[in-house]
Amino acid sequence: MYDVKQIRNTVILGHGNSGKTTLAEALLFTAGAIKRLGKVDDGSASMDFEDEEIKRQISTSAAFNHLSWKKKEIFLIDTPGDDNFVNEARFAARVADSVLLAVGAVLGVRNQTERFVDLVEERNLPCLICITKMDRERADFQKTVDQIKDSFTLNPVVVYLPIGAESDFKGVVDLIGNRALMFKDDGTVDVADIPADMVDEASSLRETMMEYVAETDDDLIEKFLEEGELSDEELLAGLAEGVSQGQIAPVFACSSLNNAGTSIMLDGIADLLPSPDQRPAVMGTDPKSGDLIERSGTADAPFSAQVFKTMADPFAGRLTIFRVFSGTLDGDNFYNSTKEVSERFGQLFVVEGKEQKAIESAVPGMIVAVAKLKETTTGDTLCDESNPILYDALEPLPTVISYAVSATKDEEKLFAALTRLLDEDLTLQLTREAQTHEVLISGVGQVHLEAVKEKLKRKFGVDMELAIPKIPYRETLKGKTTVQGKHKKQSGGRGQYGDCTIELEPLQSGEYFEFVDKIVGGVIPQQYRPAVEKGIREAMEKGVIAGYPFVDLKVTLIDGSYHNVDSSEMAFKIAGSMAFKKGIQEANPILLEPIMEMDIRVDKDHVGDVMGDLNSRRGKVLGMDSADKAEIVKAQVPQAEIQLYAPDLTSMTGGRGTFTVNFSHYEEVPSHIAEKIIADFNAGD
Repeated sequence: MYDVKQIRNTVILGHGNSGKTTLAEALLFTAGAIKRLGKVDDGSASMDFEDEEIKRQISTSAAFNHLSWKKKEIFLIDTPGDDNFVNEARFAARVADSVLLAVGAVLGVRNQTERFVDLVEERNLPCLICITKMDRERADFQKTVDQIKDSFTLNPVVVYLPIGAESDFKGVVDLIGNRALMFKDDGTVDVADIPADMVDEASSLRETMMEYVAETDDDLIEKFLEEGELSDEELLAGLAEGVSQGQIAPVFACSSLNNAGTSIMLDGIADLLPSPDQRPAVMGTDPKSGDLIERSGTADAPFSAQVFKTMADPFAGRLTIFRVFSGTLDGDNFYNSTKEVSERFGQLFVVEGKEQKAIESAVPGMIVAVAKLKETTTGDTLCDESNPILYDALEPLPTVISYAVSATKDEEKLFAALTRLLDEDLTLQLTREAQTHEVLISGVGQVHLEAVKEKLKRKFGVDMELAIPKIPYRETLKGKTTVQGKHKKQSGGRGQYGDCTIELEPLQSGEYFEFVDKIVGGVIPQQYRPAVEKGIREAMEKGVIAGYPFVDLKVTLIDGSYHNVDSSEMAFKIAGSMAFKKGIQEANPILLEPIMEMDIRVDKDHVGDVMGDLNSRRGKVLGMDSADKAEIVKAQVPQAEIQLYAPDLTSMTGGRGTFTVNFSHYEEVPSHIAEKIIADFNAGD
């Protein structure tokens, strides 16, 4: 059994192209957990093993592995940096005890970095910062550190100062040990003297580090003020305390591709990051009473865990991945308090890239998996049935882009496969548009849905076709008219006769339809009047001017005539439909379009661009709110103008903009646009 005090559970977060996966590979290789230093560029990385990841050379889902270093068991979660897959990082941060924040020495702080730092601060996660890619051209360590200081409330404290940069990156100054560590080809280091030209800078940074460390403890402050010095042991212990409290974020430097500095990074993880039992207790609720419960990260507490990822495999079935928060799991079953069912499993695993290693038990901090559960899905709480607890559900970011989905063949197989992927990816949604009868697939970005399409083809052998969804326009009228509909047909024998006169007028938006019977006497017998309404309702569904459903209409039946022999329900149904279609053409018919409510979050530099773009899309800016360092532009925009807004906003703001969108109401389509829609409909006829 693992010792909780020796476990470290950390998630690697960082902007796209910051080198997170390469860093994870180097850490695993240096610790001997993998035999080959994999590379993202040639598709050999053990943590990016999905075909979509190899093809795009980016991570599209969280990946897991673990290693042993300095008698510590370190569980690593490598996460995507791309906005299309940010929910993977959000869910991983939810179950991690600490963060390894990767910031590229060339690209520096990016918009995604801000999003990930928000996760760190939101959950008060202990954080180490690794300035990656120090071997690259234009790598600038100090500039990157300054950007971090200027951009976040994180308190970056340099503990390892790089010696050289770009192709000359050859070591670091260890400010704790006051020495130089020079890189060797095998990833280890040689101890050396600090280069003469760096002694003053190193001395200044070491004193700054001591000041920050001293502030974590009253005894250390007293000693530092009296002696002006702290021992290496006191520095290390003070740094660990400062990290645990969120007061200090130690800064490291490395070149993962060259395996330079990764052993030092591993030392930092082992020495400075807290074990699960050192983290605050996790809060949940009693499933029956709703009272708050807390669970400490100790092995002897009641067992509890939360599922934060599900992987669909057409052969192995569903792999359920969860973080143990408290207690010990060593049997073959647990209680799912979310679904209120007991689940039995065959074997417990630790995930190692695309492989799984069987284990006997799991304790707090461990990321483990079981296969082929029947009821459990992502977000569910697992616990001991005699000590139930319920953790807050995982909330994915809202979807922002939708396509109509269809199968080139075997539609049943496609939707069965999509159902499997919905279990795996909470950010994916499948809905049916009632008016257009299209099935819509929605995601958090264009690349997200393209990756889903590729995964469906590879894993399940089905082709998914994506098309721009039809806009659910509607028709209505602005005028008022009285019109007769008369259906008379003689074809030998019994004929058909129905005659009705109706008044048409508009209703308030949202009132849909009202039918009023004002027949006096028996000009139309009672048994035929509902047929008039039925004929009108059916004609409304098909529309008149462009084939869209008709809404917000009041029809009053005021007159008519009938024939004793030839009249029938069908004849009056046809008469009602004829009167409706004829009357609409006389009553100023118009098209309505759906208007969407949008909240667009963007940095101050791009507010003008966003507002100008909204105006070009026939949008109305309703106002603005401020939120932290961002501005939120509130607007109403026609749905037809924002179907591909997600990639457009990304392009416009350099990836710094996000938005939510919800249906608001219907409005009249401008005449020049309506004319084109009607012309297209008539051309189709």
